[in-house]
Amino acid sequence: MTGKLTPSPLTAEAFTPYGEVLEIAGAPDKIINQGKCGRYHDLARLDFGSGQAGISLFDAEARHLPYAVELVERHPEGSQAFIPLDGVPMIVVVADDRDGEPVNLKAFISQPGQSINLHRGTWHGVLAPLGKPGRYAVVDRIGEGTNLEEYWFSAPWTVEAAGTD
Repeated sequence: MTGKLTPSPLTAEAFTPYGEVLEIAGAPDKIINQGKCGRYHDLARLDFGSGQAGISLFDAEARHLPYAVELVERHPEGSQAFIPLDGVPMIVVVADDRDGEPVNLKAFISQPGQSINLHRGTWHGVLAPLGKPGRYAVVDRIGEGTNLEEYWFSAPWTVEAAGTD
């Protein structure tokens, strides 16, 4: 079943079933570097079945609303973190799993300064910077074997701005 999605602001509470929102909020865990730097420590659960953590750089084309979600993907062997380098917001689409298929799609819009870490095996949309191109550091599993499953919808879902009919 396909349809329309109205994105919500990305919050840690709403995103908890799918992963972690990485952002600077509240007091730092530690003050380091001669008292000049706050460290917000261990914000994401990196989870790899095999292989190792790797850091890659992505350069993604801009997407705009309304935005067609034709497929989602998941990584059964590892978590995946997206860290914007340019402060460009992202359209983040996630879904629950039911018997190997994505269901209950949700859409979020990140704010500048927010990053995400997707739990291992979470259905999610492709990287979608909103409004302008974006560059990202990505922390994910590097190793042998297949770590990508794609699910193509028979008709695309559409992420629309609030108030669009």
